[in-house]
Amino acid sequence: MKNISITKELPSGKELKKETGLEKIKFQSGERKLDIALKKEDKLRFLKELSISENLIKRIKGKRKNSGLEKTSEFKRSRGYLKLSNRFFLNQSIRLVKKGYFKTLALDLKRGNFEILLETYIAMMFFSSVLSIFVGFFIALFLMFFNIKFGWPIISIFNGSYLIRFLKIFWIPFIAPVLTFLILYIYPTTEKKSIGKNIEQELPFAVIHMSSISGSGIAPVQIFKIIALSREYHYISKEIRKVINQINLYGYDLSTALNNASKTSPSQKLAELFSGLATTINSGGSLKEFFDKRAESLLLQYRLEREKFSKIAETFMDIYISVVIATPMILMLILMMISITGTDIGLGPTEMSLVIIVIIALINLFFIMFLQLKQPKY
Repeated sequence: MKNISITKELPSGKELKKETGLEKIKFQSGERKLDIALKKEDKLRFLKELSISENLIKRIKGKRKNSGLEKTSEFKRSRGYLKLSNRFFLNQSIRLVKKGYFKTLALDLKRGNFEILLETYIAMMFFSSVLSIFVGFFIALFLMFFNIKFGWPIISIFNGSYLIRFLKIFWIPFIAPVLTFLILYIYPTTEKKSIGKNIEQELPFAVIHMSSISGSGIAPVQIFKIIALSREYHYISKEIRKVINQINLYGYDLSTALNNASKTSPSQKLAELFSGLATTINSGGSLKEFFDKRAESLLLQYRLEREKFSKIAETFMDIYISVVIATPMILMLILMMISITGTDIGLGPTEMSLVIIVIIALINLFFIMFLQLKQPKY
């Protein structure tokens, strides 16, 4: 009875094509093997669409894999220049740190998100300062026997009193290490300020995002996870990940993690947000109301900053018109008057025109760089 079937099996091969007009097609998709019977006129269209579908699926899977990947960084052993610096000055830097020096630098390195230990950075500062002594010595030695000027030839042999020349350049090997040390010491502070400005430009929109999420009654930790995984807030997500890492790795509660993150935040506004949020959680206040009020104040500050930039742009537009447009015309008129009177100023009309063109080009570059630095990114 098991071998008896009510339905009639489809014929195979030539009988299938002869009786029904269908053709049997075998194909494999991944691990699946399928047999399909189609009409002859539909066979080519099916195979074409199948090829397109398979390629589309592969591309979609590839995009999903790539979109899930994210650049991660981890602390590694010092290599190259840092390793060489540690070999010479690591012990000295460790002793200075234990004595309580460079506390401000340590905080700036944390706020600037430098992936380097404090002791290693101090060792690099000392090693770079020592190298700058030799660089300054070679520069002084070069200037002792050669002149550098803007005309042609650019480099020429010095002819004059070497004693006076020595008194003019002997300070270069001494000032070079001081400048190198100061630049490396100040650099983390400048990086921290740059990150802080970027965070403050993203902060109003991130707080609005948090406010909309908190309205659904989701747990506060999940709010931070959503923002941390978001690709819209490049700088804020890094700071929020610090909070999540303290919760997941060190076992802190959310309010403690927020207070710790506020102490090392490069932005004062973000630090105030973290500390205020920790206070709201401890007191049992409404997160939705807190985010709404904070978003309102941040948006007001954002609008004021935009208006301030607009005023600055208008002021510089007036300066640009007066300096770049009016000044060359005045200079050309002065040049024509000088040429009419026959006074010799050492520059002909062609040279004076070239000087004016160069000055205008430099002023334009200055205005572009200034507006680019002052312009908000949002």
